[in-house]
Amino acid sequence: MKKEHSGKYRTLGLKIAYYRKLRGLSQNELAEKVNISRTHMSRIETSECAVSLDVIFDICDVLDVTPDKLFDFSL
Repeated sequence: MKKEHSGKYRTLGLKIAYYRKLRGLSQNELAEKVNISRTHMSRIETSECAVSLDVIFDICDVLDVTPDKLFDFSL
């Protein structure tokens, strides 16, 4: 992950956590549905790692949100 993008990764992680909580899911439950470890899910939400688009699209499917909701960095 490039340092200049760290703020975007943080925003992305916060949005994933927001929609996960809105759907009443724990990190573990979302991780299971997306077929990744809870540790990986935690690292995504806390912007400690880069994440593939495949995983993002799977998260969007489970949370029933469109990718543009997660990638709107205008706020």
